[in-house]
Amino acid sequence: MYPVSQGGVEPVLLQIGDMALTSTHVLLPYGRYPLHGATWTVQDSTQVTDGIPVVAVVLTIIFVWFCLLGLLFLLMKERRYLGFVSVSVTGPGFHHTAQFPAGPQSAGWAANVVAQARAITAAAPPYM
Repeated sequence: MYPVSQGGVEPVLLQIGDMALTSTHVLLPYGRYPLHGATWTVQDSTQVTDGIPVVAVVLTIIFVWFCLLGLLFLLMKERRYLGFVSVSVTGPGFHHTAQFPAGPQSAGWAANVVAQARAITAAAPPYM
């Protein structure tokens, strides 16, 4: 681990799960590392499935005996998001990954946050 300057506490500019960025350091659960030279990546492992919900099948079975309109319950659709989105940071002497649950907007959110982290990293001064 690198020594921490005693100049004071830097404000956190960006928080990504359990990772935090200041203007010169990345703060991880197991230490503080220089931000200069860090590489940020995002991986989307989301799977989207469409299907008929169980309640639609049950209502179809119940109402098909009363009228044929019960078959319209089979037109109900349900969208499920499976998997996760990973945000990783790698630098000299450290590597850390945070995972977030899949959702309709989680991949876009993660890409936006990683773009902000890359911009902060590009502006970070070299560690002395």
